[in-house]
Amino acid sequence: MRLSKTDIYALKTLGYLGAQPPGRFVGSEELSRATGVKHTYLVRILAALVGHNLVVSKKGQGGGYALPRPPEEINLRDVIRAVDGPIAPLACVSLNWPKPCVEEGRCWARGRVWLKVRDAVLESLSRVSVADLAADFMQGIDYTECLGHLLPASELLTRPSQRRKESQARPTRAPAGP
Repeated sequence: MRLSKTDIYALKTLGYLGAQPPGRFVGSEELSRATGVKHTYLVRILAALVGHNLVVSKKGQGGGYALPRPPEEINLRDVIRAVDGPIAPLACVSLNWPKPCVEEGRCWARGRVWLKVRDAVLESLSRVSVADLAADFMQGIDYTECLGHLLPASELLTRPSQRRKESQARPTRAPAGP
């Protein structure tokens, strides 16, 4: 499993909402300012979270977004599924989006690796709640730094030594002069 920018933005948003008093609805503009997520992108993330009952919305005066239940009861397994879909590394081991495989009965890796990876990731994510995200947010940790640590697929295809050489070979920009 690799986190995406959308995942990080969802975590930032939920951390902020989880830090609010119960029942307080927060407008999308406030959420955007507080999290640094562009409003148009944030609204799409909120729609996914609302669609999976991880956030509720209310229209009109005093409306906005809030958590539907205490932040301790909303786990990251459900959040990542709402935003990204399957957590399983392959469809043949997915619980919610399964796709049968003709090799399933005799595939060694499926039973010994992929099912265990799926179960370990699901278990780990289910142990972390929005309350944990809110605790980070209240300490000034908003996961912005995580955006610089995302692993792009194109980089994963090169060896670490090759990436170092390429980054050293890139010309640096000279500071703008007066």
